Amino acid sequence: MTIRRKTIIVVTVIVAAAIIPVALLLSVMANPDRYRPQVISYLEGKTGKQIEVGHLGINWFPLSIRLDNFGCRNPKPFPSGYFLKVPRVDASIDAAALLHRQIVIKSVVLHDPIINVISDPDGLWNFENPPSEASQKQAPIFGLGVISRVEITGGQLFASSLIDPSDRPGPVVLEAHNVAATLAQVDFDAFISAVSTVVVQGSLKAALLRFGSVEAQNLDSKLSLQARRVVFTDIKAEAYGGSAAGDLSFDLSGKNAAFKSNARLSGMNLTRLLLAAFPNADGKITGKMEGDLKLAGEIEHTLRPLAGIHGTGRVTVRNGEVPGLELNANLMKLAHFNDLGPAKNDPSSFSLISTDLGAEQSADFEPRYRY
Repeated sequence: MTIRRKTIIVVTVIVAAAIIPVALLLSVMANPDRYRPQVISYLEGKTGKQIEVGHLGINWFPLSIRLDNFGCRNPKPFPSGYFLKVPRVDASIDAAALLHRQIVIKSVVLHDPIINVISDPDGLWNFENPPSEASQKQAPIFGLGVISRVEITGGQLFASSLIDPSDRPGPVVLEAHNVAATLAQVDFDAFISAVSTVVVQGSLKAALLRFGSVEAQNLDSKLSLQARRVVFTDIKAEAYGGSAAGDLSFDLSGKNAAFKSNARLSGMNLTRLLLAAFPNADGKITGKMEGDLKLAGEIEHTLRPLAGIHGTGRVTVRNGEVPGLELNANLMKLAHFNDLGPAKNDPSSFSLISTDLGAEQSADFEPRYRY
């Protein structure tokens, strides 16, 4: 065989080696929606839930798959509805894996998702469900392992409990609006495992966070997730004309979810705060509040899920009034011999009140219904 013929054969092999993968790539990308049933089947096997995908498309720059009208339905015994509903999901894919007819996800962006987290009196959660045995044996084109980056934009989160013993929907305990979150190195398989201890780190921002009836705006925090634990650290937020900072964690491992919080408060309008937490306290005391509070409790499966909140701390209220306070005539005569400060002309006013909250102090931040 001549050198020229050998050269032609080598060139032909190289060209073929380049063309064949490209041809395979184009065959997959030309009509990605035909793989939608396989993607749905794989996700249903992995999650144990009913999955919906309205349309499967492709974005070339950057190379990514687009899922329109994605939905993950609640499993039994939870009410009919969705744990997760997302109008659009963009998933960046590995082009090299695609040449082997596999779709490997590198990063995911969820646009405007609605997340409904629900707990059952038996300790079950609607985001949990064991994968089917068939899913462990199949070798799908669609692969989810460790996803380097997961983003949420414009999200909404609602958390509630079913009421014992009828399992009817209870009030929303926790909700967040206009959520922007970023998670790194998300191990999909670990999250669906009942024995997982994996921790995923990230950050979260929310325009509004409501826990029971108490609200905070423009929240910014670090976020840590694992199978049955959610931790917010380095929280900074605006609340009732002042600010709040601290930590908040939820333990989801028991029949009743439990929470702990450590908050530092500054410059809060006491009237607005009391009106939110205790509607009957409107107008009974005014002023600017600051202090340190530790609150904890279990979220029960009742109409008043936050009735068991208890806490300790120290609170100071400055430059306020107690409009309902009335002093008798003899006390008013004695008062003339003292320097009352702001109360000199108005006995219902004060410059400073400080108190320690003992372990027996409790509060009930009445939540609201969303249904």
